[in-house]
Amino acid sequence: MLTVTECEDPVTGEGDARLRAVVELAQAMAAAHTPRESAHAAAQGVCQALGGSFAAISKWERELGKLRVLVNTGELADGEEEFPDDESYPVHEFPEIAGFVHEQWAGGGESSAWVEAAEGPAGAPAREERDGGRGNAQRVAALRRRGRGCCVVAPIVLHGRAWGELYVARRTGEPVFGRADADFAGVLAAVTAAGIAQTERLAEVRRLAFTDSLTGLANRRAVDMRLDEALELHRSDEVVVSLVVCDLNGLKRVNDSRGHAVGDRLLERFGSVLSLCGAMLPGTLAARLGGDEFCLLAVGPPADEVVKVAGELCDRAGELDLGEGVAVGVASTGDPIGEVRSPRRLFRLADAAQYKAKAARSGEPVVAGRHGGRDDPVVRLADAPDRRPGPERRRFRR
Repeated sequence: MLTVTECEDPVTGEGDARLRAVVELAQAMAAAHTPRESAHAAAQGVCQALGGSFAAISKWERELGKLRVLVNTGELADGEEEFPDDESYPVHEFPEIAGFVHEQWAGGGESSAWVEAAEGPAGAPAREERDGGRGNAQRVAALRRRGRGCCVVAPIVLHGRAWGELYVARRTGEPVFGRADADFAGVLAAVTAAGIAQTERLAEVRRLAFTDSLTGLANRRAVDMRLDEALELHRSDEVVVSLVVCDLNGLKRVNDSRGHAVGDRLLERFGSVLSLCGAMLPGTLAARLGGDEFCLLAVGPPADEVVKVAGELCDRAGELDLGEGVAVGVASTGDPIGEVRSPRRLFRLADAAQYKAKAARSGEPVVAGRHGGRDDPVVRLADAPDRRPGPERRRFRR
């Protein structure tokens, strides 16, 4: 692996500036919280470090055989977007990524950055042999089409495999990248790879922290965070927030008579049904709260739409070949339930509605506030002072 000092220009003495650029790039990527932020920080950092006018970070999607552009930064040409939805290129057009780089790393070699130039120094024709690389007609044509004179490309290698590429370009008429620039691009690509690896690890930790391991749904921690944010929106912009709480009927009987493996299968199947129904309401979070309890958290859709989906959930759960359906309670700020100042009250209202549904063995959702507003029995039950739970009354969530 090349070091920064090895990339120092002996004439201009750029080693110190490049060392600072490496440190700043590493710091920017360390501060990123998501893969998107990480890619953006990398593109901006390498563009500045190499004195480019444009930079992009692309990922090799092996299963699709494409280089997909994650981010473009700097001076964008017509048709380029900072975060493109679907800008990708067949990887066979760039064999240095799919073939040359992969084979070199598989053989234990080091990555090699290279320069592509649409013109030589002082407007001379494009060089057939560039510093540190191979010719690529597609890249040269793209440079000319977008008003760029040269680019430096470096593979981003993660866990010993080509992950994607770093691409930095300069305007037509600006100095063409040289060998030292290509070597420095290789250093920046290594720093970028380390930052991407860290972001991916953090993303996986966050995923595990907010995901139920059995069903793959969100967990209670994720619901609490999302509900806090949702109620802030409700207070500031009157956004409708709805909570659908579900209690899966018959799970204990399945566990006792057929074993916990079958019980887990019931939980997984209901989780799939819940996810499917949640998808009918854009932006809805489907979660397992624990045990046989699940919920949907909808932010934005009207209360009537949420109730309709809750009814669909009851129907689909009743069709499962395991269990005995589901008891569903709904509480929504779009219904006459009074002021909702805290997540605790919305949860208590949905819990109370679900309790009523379970006690009545209802095949339909029970909705808080639909029968008398604040005088609705569900609302009164939820707002009653806590008492020690008796044989037919469970304690609602605090």
